[in-house]
Amino acid sequence: MTGLDDLVGEEYGPVPIEPTPDRVAEFVVATGDDPDRWASVVPPSFANAALFAVAPRFLEDPRVVPFTRSLIHSEQRFEWARPAAVGETIDVVGRVGAVRQRAGLNLVSFEVSASLDRGPWLSGSAQFLLSTEPAAAAAEEKEPGASERPAHDLPRVPLPLPEMGEALEPMRVGASRLDLVRYAAASRDWNPIHWDHWSAVAIGLPGTIVHGLLMTAWMAQLAARYSTADLPLESLAVRFRKPLRPAVPASVSGTVAARADTGTDLDLVLEADGERLITGTARVTP
Repeated sequence: MTGLDDLVGEEYGPVPIEPTPDRVAEFVVATGDDPDRWASVVPPSFANAALFAVAPRFLEDPRVVPFTRSLIHSEQRFEWARPAAVGETIDVVGRVGAVRQRAGLNLVSFEVSASLDRGPWLSGSAQFLLSTEPAAAAAEEKEPGASERPAHDLPRVPLPLPEMGEALEPMRVGASRLDLVRYAAASRDWNPIHWDHWSAVAIGLPGTIVHGLLMTAWMAQLAARYSTADLPLESLAVRFRKPLRPAVPASVSGTVAARADTGTDLDLVLEADGERLITGTARVTP
């Protein structure tokens, strides 16, 4: 079976999404964000919903499906151009930017762009690792209770920005299995490995895992606490290293990497049980 090289340049969309007040409120609750902050503008992490307006069209393309026996979302990058108002239609386009083969894997760069009537809102790219073979099997684990959820801090703002090299105030995060279903509904990311035990085990996981982009949303929340602007983040880039199981306590922390009048760069990390699960960087607008 050949690879996916012929799909380079293929576009999916445009797909309109409507961030109605009800949908934004549902998304904010599902990600554990501050509902008081996002009444008139959508949170930066709503980029997740934009990506999953078009990513399923790529992943469900009959030419791609044979390569989704193993699907790993390894990296994600988002950049924001302006705030999006609640109720403002967002048009999203996905595009296959590049494909490389390595050790039986197809490394696909899937680009996303989203625009408002006023101009661009979002650009970004996801790196997917696709294979016709399942990943190496992990030992199966029992699923926690559906409502079992660790402590989760509400990301209230504002917080004073530390000096360069100093630590950010950490946030406790985590999700129950019911939280994962709520997030799937809010983001439209219905990959069954996040809510169905046997689907997760079938591809070599110990059981269901937390959505990578839900954890990315938690990292965005930590960074956004240091700006009161309607557009608190200019960019966010993360690398997914290990999955997080539901009901497992985790935390997001970071340090100030650089400060300037035009913005502040943060180094971020999400950890659980002493292991780094996601690392990333964010640029916070003044």
